[in-house]
Amino acid sequence: MESYTSADRYAPVGVFDSGVGGLTVAREIMRQLPEERLVYFGDTARVPYGSKSRGTILRFVRQIVRFLETKQVKAIVVACNTASAYALDTIEKEIRLPIIGVVKPGAKTAAEVSRNGRIGVIATDATIGSGLYPQFIRSINPALQVFGKACPLFVPLVEEGMTHDFVTEEIARRYLKELQEKDIDTLILGCTHYPLLRSLIRGIMGDGVQLVNPAYETALGLRRLLEEKGILADRAPEGEEKYQYYVSDGAEKFQMIANSILPHQIRTTQVVDIENY
Repeated sequence: MESYTSADRYAPVGVFDSGVGGLTVAREIMRQLPEERLVYFGDTARVPYGSKSRGTILRFVRQIVRFLETKQVKAIVVACNTASAYALDTIEKEIRLPIIGVVKPGAKTAAEVSRNGRIGVIATDATIGSGLYPQFIRSINPALQVFGKACPLFVPLVEEGMTHDFVTEEIARRYLKELQEKDIDTLILGCTHYPLLRSLIRGIMGDGVQLVNPAYETALGLRRLLEEKGILADRAPEGEEKYQYYVSDGAEKFQMIANSILPHQIRTTQVVDIENY
């Protein structure tokens, strides 16, 4: 078992995503673990991940993990369903740091809250193609039925800030029609960008369908992980920047969208040449 020092307790947690979507996870961590420092990386130059191959995603994730290690993070949150589905198991074996993804926490919650045993998952092509959500859900309860639907246009629309646009609504209605016909009572927002479309999705699916946002459960899972390792912060270190933000491109645009998502205003976002890692 790894041993940790008191210094590790006050090191930051690394959080990364393909773009702005992971900020929904960062926001939950800020709410539930207010003493923790965070280093956030958004791979905005290479978003979206959902249409890319397993090999490419694994290469991207390795680069990001190496970058976060240079920031002396104590743990890593893969705040991206596609990266969690395709790279988490491999990366877990390659690094010393504790690491957590977003798929398992969301799957567990959906399995617990569904009343009629019919669960929908909306996600990227890659996440749906991985079959990971049905696999985890059925490992909890083999009787549950899982219906997946890829929604590839959601990520670029969110990245463009078009969360309340009639075009987005029209596309959402087309995507969700299939799941409406499946009589699901629970819907997993299986991409960290999708909670930013939550009110739109709720309006289309109706109050009879419970929406599961894995970001909330992931923050709880992070707390348990840090407690297990004895590195949960009990106070925020003084005189240090609590939250740091890095992107691979378009810092200004990222910051504008981030300021509409996060509970505080971001002062600076730094661009990193992630291909150097």
